[in-house]
Amino acid sequence: MKMWQKVGIGVGAALVLGGVTWYSVYKSNQNVVTVQSGRVARQDLTSIVTASGEVRPKNYTNVLGEGIGKITDIVVKEGDYVKKGDVLLHLENIQPGADVQAQQASIEAAESGMKAAGSNFDMAVATAAQRQSDFTKAGLDWQRAQLSYKEQLISKQDYDTAKAAYDSASAAATSAQAQVDQARASREQARSNLEQNRAVLRHTQDVLRKTTYTAPIDGIISYIAVRVGENVVPGIQGTAGSSILTISDMSVVTAEVKVDETDITSVRNGEPVDVTIDAIPDKIFKGHVTEVGELAILRTSGQAAMTEATANTQEARDFKVVVTLDNPPDSLRPGLSATAKIQTAQKQNVLTIPIQAIAERTQKELDEAKNGTSSSVTLAASKSENSDKKDIQGVFVIRNGKAQFVPVQTGITGVTDIEVTGGLQEGDTIVTGSFKAIRTLKPGSSVKIDNSTPKTDQSSSSS
Repeated sequence: MKMWQKVGIGVGAALVLGGVTWYSVYKSNQNVVTVQSGRVARQDLTSIVTASGEVRPKNYTNVLGEGIGKITDIVVKEGDYVKKGDVLLHLENIQPGADVQAQQASIEAAESGMKAAGSNFDMAVATAAQRQSDFTKAGLDWQRAQLSYKEQLISKQDYDTAKAAYDSASAAATSAQAQVDQARASREQARSNLEQNRAVLRHTQDVLRKTTYTAPIDGIISYIAVRVGENVVPGIQGTAGSSILTISDMSVVTAEVKVDETDITSVRNGEPVDVTIDAIPDKIFKGHVTEVGELAILRTSGQAAMTEATANTQEARDFKVVVTLDNPPDSLRPGLSATAKIQTAQKQNVLTIPIQAIAERTQKELDEAKNGTSSSVTLAASKSENSDKKDIQGVFVIRNGKAQFVPVQTGITGVTDIEVTGGLQEGDTIVTGSFKAIRTLKPGSSVKIDNSTPKTDQSSSSS
């Protein structure tokens, strides 16, 4: 046999052997699923509820219009700090000022009338007292005249004169008492007139007072809604000119956030919170929950979910939670966007696994996999809403190169990990990815671990 024939036979045999080897490897890896793995480990775990909202002062007030008038002067500007009672702005006050002056003059006249009526009453009382004294004397004279006449000591003329004097004194006393009553009524009328004028003065003074607006609380001017020359109208929600400005007391600052209805049951007063503010990046502010809303709020409209108009809607709901910042900086302003991370639970040295390792399978799927039949599988995040089959929560544990589905019981959930309270042991190797692998992985499938960093899909990234 020639040399080239021997070489050809050797090369052919090597190719055949290589093909057989490749085919064997291909067939052996044909049903092997490449997965990423991790281990069940112990660590400290904190359950976090994340919610977004805005910075708000605990105490603030919207200064609304109290009367009608044109703004002539705005004393303050946004950002100014004011104390309670400080002047904020002025309205045109010519007419209210004139009304106050006119009413003060009316009160002076009424007071003079009151004094005159009082003097008349005192004079009438004195006159009535004199007439009563005269009447008493005339009565005594009349009694003596009657006795004297009976004993024929005086004439009939003297008798008649005494009687006439008595009757005249009686009439004078009665008239004087009537004048007292009249003077008393005049005095009361003068007093009522004075009180009425004083009431009108208080009204005109109140109208004048409402042309000068003062700060009802200490704080900063956080918003001014009007300008000089504009008209102010009595405060009615949504009416132009009714809202003048807002004063915010920034001594106690809160972050008012909206918590999803699925998380609100775990939020309690006093729980610690980490607050981040978009305007102050790379800094975390400590706080605590001080108020948990009891009424759901529709996410898009902000209306209460229990009203007649919104009772039957299926829209997503949130609950208001107020977080008080422990040491707010002076640079904070109302309305700044904030994110709150509420620590609802904390445990130390517990078994944990990555959240993405959790999968769900129905009992039917587990039975079919055990018997070697095929069935569709589902991940917890993609299970059918119409399925009436009970799902079993678990993870895939890698044992002897195969992925065994193990039901687990879980506890609190952290940012990336979840507590395992039953079903796994520390150190167990579990399947943690990829998402597609966990979604399609069948119990008992052969797996190959590849924990290298996934390559970027150039086609998808370029698109």
